Amino acid sequence: MSGATGTQRAAGPRIRPHVGLRAGVDIGATKTLVVLRDDADGLLAEAETATPARRGGDAIMDTAAELVRGVLAEVGANPAALTGVGVGAAGVISAGGMVTAAGDSFSGWVGTKIDLELSRRLDRVPVRSENDVTAFLRAELGELGADRPRHALAVAVGTGVGGALLVDGRLLRGGGAGAGEIGHIGDFGDEPCSCGRRGHLEAYAGGRALTRRYAAATSRQWSAERVASSALGGDPVAMAVFERAGRCLGMAIGQATGLLGIDLAILGGGVVRSWQLLERPLLEALRQHPLVSGRSVAIRLSELGERAVALGAVALVSPAPD
Repeated sequence: MSGATGTQRAAGPRIRPHVGLRAGVDIGATKTLVVLRDDADGLLAEAETATPARRGGDAIMDTAAELVRGVLAEVGANPAALTGVGVGAAGVISAGGMVTAAGDSFSGWVGTKIDLELSRRLDRVPVRSENDVTAFLRAELGELGADRPRHALAVAVGTGVGGALLVDGRLLRGGGAGAGEIGHIGDFGDEPCSCGRRGHLEAYAGGRALTRRYAAATSRQWSAERVASSALGGDPVAMAVFERAGRCLGMAIGQATGLLGIDLAILGGGVVRSWQLLERPLLEALRQHPLVSGRSVAIRLSELGERAVALGAVALVSPAPD
């Protein structure tokens, strides 16, 4: 990317400009990631930088557009070579590509017309957006191919906690979008949630919650990654923070899957990289909340890692998106 605000990684050799390029954008509360693919679905380049989440929608859109231009420059192309840009964005995203709700990690994000504003910044290339966890689920389902299930719950645990649903083979969006927002269910205690209420899953399992709860107990302002490292080193306070997070995740997944009869949950996000800290309490909580059928809920970790949302967003502008 031009300038020094982010990092750019080439995923393959430089190529000549050609048509059929598609970009996928992942706009999260912490980082924005862009991938560039071609007609053969080859990953050509990618770039990421910090999301200016506190500077409003215009700054976020400027950052995304700059990253897209950067990956195009990496392969010797310009926006005219793009056939489309897909966006997976944090928040509740309307069918028309507008942010209708967002957590308090963002300022000035609600009301942003993603499709319109990003297209305007990229020479009117078609843009299509959806919630980031729905894009994550779309990508993970594509990775499963012929083994794609008909029912699944996706849970992404990063700065916050988000969810998405596949029911009867279709991605479920619900009335006014927002279906699957598992981060804002539950009554697990009195911790404040980013939505302004208390006790929700996100208040215990999201990255911000982990750092806040550890700081409250120790006065150490550590990142979630550092808290995880300390837990792995035997820090009892850090271990307790992750124990509670895993238990709350398991309880919330059990409640959500039980309501819809779903027996598969796909987990991703930065906090899930600390799976060895979350696995035991999460699975124990799930065993305590079995499905009515008696089947256990299978847990599958993301196959695509940090690229999942951006790759799912690319599918939105593929020739035959589902």
